[in-house]
Amino acid sequence: MPSDQPYRLPRLERFLSAPRHNPTALRLILAAQLRRLRLKASLSPIEAGDVLRCSESKISRLERGEVQLKERDVADLLRLYGASEDEIAEFLSLVRRSHESGWWHRFDDVLPKWFDKFVGLQEAASVIRTYEVLLVPGLLQTPGYARAVATGDNPLEADREVVRRRVELRLARQELLGYPDAPKLWVVMEEGVLQRQVAQREVMREQMGHLARMAQRPNVRVQVVPSASPQCVTSGFPITHLRFDPPELPEIVYLEHVGDAVYLDKEEETEQYRSILDGLLNSAECPEASLKRIREAEASYR
Repeated sequence: MPSDQPYRLPRLERFLSAPRHNPTALRLILAAQLRRLRLKASLSPIEAGDVLRCSESKISRLERGEVQLKERDVADLLRLYGASEDEIAEFLSLVRRSHESGWWHRFDDVLPKWFDKFVGLQEAASVIRTYEVLLVPGLLQTPGYARAVATGDNPLEADREVVRRRVELRLARQELLGYPDAPKLWVVMEEGVLQRQVAQREVMREQMGHLARMAQRPNVRVQVVPSASPQCVTSGFPITHLRFDPPELPEIVYLEHVGDAVYLDKEEETEQYRSILDGLLNSAECPEASLKRIREAEASYR
């Protein structure tokens, strides 16, 4: 295999030794490696597609990790790129691991298909930047707050088992912030998030206290956009921007709607939303002033 093999293995080790198996992360890394090897061999997507008898667009999707890697396709591409049979065998063993189920699949009963991908991508990210309009981000919610959100506007009609499972999933997702190689979480939220009472006062007080403590962790940054601050023009719904390590992986913007979500990975699209987030940061107060607002919100629920 080309000479960057020593570079590949340490990068993969981060995911192979992660506390929880993440096939999404592994697929992204392997897909990026295939692209790197193709470029190193000075071959175009069209030439690679000729080997697999497929279109250029399929090669592009494969190299972005949007489709499951098939062992036969990968082996054919690696032979085209000059890999030895031993190197191909090693790569294919990792491809098989990328086919395994992620930890979150045990929540398939309450996990929408359009959200499944996001859970894996979030775990694979090195930096998570998110803008919230109405709610505390899921990664920073307390069980009580998460239960109120999962219950919705009709608590008497909510299925208790479904609510319990949704809360369990949300809390399981939060474990990534405690990983040895945890991602950096950068949250920008409207001041109205602190004032919007989605649960009983004691639950809100607990949530604000938890938010304040999390905001002081070294890998978490929380900034609040005051209601009186000049607003940047946004889409009016949450925005999450994911960045990965290695940097060869494309950045991804996640936009969630009611009952659906959009994943953007084209550079011009992600750049647009990155600029929006930068503008929001300029409108937000610094972390210290934001922490003070959170503490004031906590006191207001006493």
